[in-house]
Amino acid sequence: MRDYVDGSAFNYEQGQRARKLFAAVVLAALDDAIADDKKYGNGPDQIARWARSRDGREVLSCAGIDPNERVVKGLMEFVSKGVRTSVALSREESERRLAAEEAEAA
Repeated sequence: MRDYVDGSAFNYEQGQRARKLFAAVVLAALDDAIADDKKYGNGPDQIARWARSRDGREVLSCAGIDPNERVVKGLMEFVSKGVRTSVALSREESERRLAAEEAEAA
């Protein structure tokens, strides 16, 4: 019984690692689309084309993201804002965004 539990825990951890790896691929695709948007002005179209492609849908699914049209629109909106993923995920950026939302609500 103990071997079964150890094996399940190991498999779960491996699955979580794989999901994180695919999430990193999604973040890299977002950064590439942001760079394309700054250079060529077609970033949202690029990320939409990628997310709707077979490979893009597969990567999104493996990252634990449902590859539906709502997600594609969200990715396009994120790219159009032009904020790099490393900056958007930082604590300072989230605090700044929260302060801006509070100021806007007041």
